[in-house]
Amino acid sequence: MDFLTEVSTFTYEAGPVNYDEFPPTEEPVYLMGTPYSTLYDLNELKLDFLSRIWLTYRKNFPAIGGTGPTLDTGWGCMLRCGQMMLAQALLNRHCGRDWRWTRKKYDEKYRKVLEMFLDKKNAYYSIHQIASMGVSEGKNIGQWFGPNTVAQVLKKLVVFDEWSSLVIHVAMDNTIIEHDIKCLCKPGYEKTTCDILGMNSMKAGATGCSSRAKPQDKNKSSHVDPSKWKPLLLILPLRLGLTDINAVYIESLKKCLSFTHSVGIIGGKPNQAHWFVGYVGDKLIYLDPHTTQVSVDLNDHLSNDDSFHCPHPCMMNILELDPSIAVGFYCGTESEFDDLCTTIRKFITCESRTPMFELYQDRPPHWPPYEPYSGKFPSSSEFAVLDGTGCETDDEFELIG
Repeated sequence: MDFLTEVSTFTYEAGPVNYDEFPPTEEPVYLMGTPYSTLYDLNELKLDFLSRIWLTYRKNFPAIGGTGPTLDTGWGCMLRCGQMMLAQALLNRHCGRDWRWTRKKYDEKYRKVLEMFLDKKNAYYSIHQIASMGVSEGKNIGQWFGPNTVAQVLKKLVVFDEWSSLVIHVAMDNTIIEHDIKCLCKPGYEKTTCDILGMNSMKAGATGCSSRAKPQDKNKSSHVDPSKWKPLLLILPLRLGLTDINAVYIESLKKCLSFTHSVGIIGGKPNQAHWFVGYVGDKLIYLDPHTTQVSVDLNDHLSNDDSFHCPHPCMMNILELDPSIAVGFYCGTESEFDDLCTTIRKFITCESRTPMFELYQDRPPHWPPYEPYSGKFPSSSEFAVLDGTGCETDDEFELIG
């Protein structure tokens, strides 16, 4: 296949890309909530993986800020991983999880999503926008991001995307608060039932294994209607160990990738960030942004989108994972969010003595009031540009909690 041959010639800065293949095994392969058998569903599995939007280092794009970097090699890998997670949420939003990419076949919604991530300043989620907005999080242009930083930046950028009507909630302190999210996603909810100060928690007591979760209404439509529920990308930054991942969290981590709401995990290993999309056994399946490609303008009739899709997975042992990660979930409707909460309670917060994170219905009474992001954009005068290519280490992973 010509496309496979073309992609396999891409290189890292230091040598050839090391691709893997899906192994023949009796164990199921999970790809963001979808189970496959490599013995019976291999072609379907490969097509699902190929259909993910692959965003890598690029070169020869317009200078960021007018005078800044024209490539992101060496500093942009976490930014690219954040882009990939968000791109998947937008594909789920506009095309559906079952959508599949077909080479040389034009798909209007898919193309519109992809164009949001092109390397030019007027694209909503370009490297230019992310790097510039990073200044509001204390990151100079050209500086390496951690998983929490890229999540906070994307949360600020998404408010300008009126077509998607997507909201991003970054759940801090290893804790998801249901009412905070419903205040954010459900128009009018905060005026009637939102427990801003956690008074319901004070009265009834808040526990991660609360039985108050409502069962999912199977008759509810899965159709996305932003007037009733704004589609949600929930990002949960976590630190699962000091220098190495604590083995007690491994099963919970794999469970998250098996949820139908999953849009993967951003994290990596020292000096490299990856977007993890699934697992088989104790191997994590991921897309690697550390390939430097020439920037593409899809408006050029000679260009195509082949370089945004990778046919070969990369894999690594889950114990090699850096303990600082951010887990992502997409919920297009309120019923999907309710189902996610029920699933988390069943498999994460109630099953483990040391849960990977907590889920509460109401805010703990000692927490400050919830304040959704206002959407204020920093002025361009605040942006700064680094002379070099930026940080070469992963020291910017955040310690949460």
